[in-house]
Amino acid sequence: MTNSHKIKIIGLTGQSGAGKSTVRKIFEQSGFTVIDCDSISRNIASKKAFLSEIEERFGKDLLCGDGSLDRAKTASVIYGSKSDYEKYCGIIFPFITYDIMREIEKSNGIILLDAPTLFESGIEIICTEIISVTADFDVCVKRISSRDGITEITAKERLYSQHNVDFFRENSDYIIENNGSEKELYDKTIALVNIMKG
Repeated sequence: MTNSHKIKIIGLTGQSGAGKSTVRKIFEQSGFTVIDCDSISRNIASKKAFLSEIEERFGKDLLCGDGSLDRAKTASVIYGSKSDYEKYCGIIFPFITYDIMREIEKSNGIILLDAPTLFESGIEIICTEIISVTADFDVCVKRISSRDGITEITAKERLYSQHNVDFFRENSDYIIENNGSEKELYDKTIALVNIMKG
């Protein structure tokens, strides 16, 4: 399903550490309009309405002294507890969905919706096609640990809080498995770019 302008919307998601950001860059360089849901999420995290809901549901535990969101503590709390993760998602996803729809209304052509939590937010219903980037569990753990400067134990907790690889395989139109070289990832992505431009 697409929006009122009949724009083609491709959802891009996948496991943390699988290489989604690299895939997104290749699509962007190939002329696709990209909506970055992570960027939208970061902007929402500074909005008063969002922060008020966080305080109401979590108390001041996730806030800094100046009232802003303590991102490090928030990550620790929500990735360490499934119930807290779901509670946090229930607060932020309506804000994200609203901003995504506003961005779509301003866009033209084929849109790549870069959304790590595509399925959790329910926004997959507006996508024409869904691409998921996956990799072996241990590969993702090492990439997350190196990228974010966290322990492998913490990286594993983060992955355990997300959908597993079987979920992505069952709920996506296309899968890009990224266990090899950068060249292999590039070739697989360009092949999908050409299919999407079809």
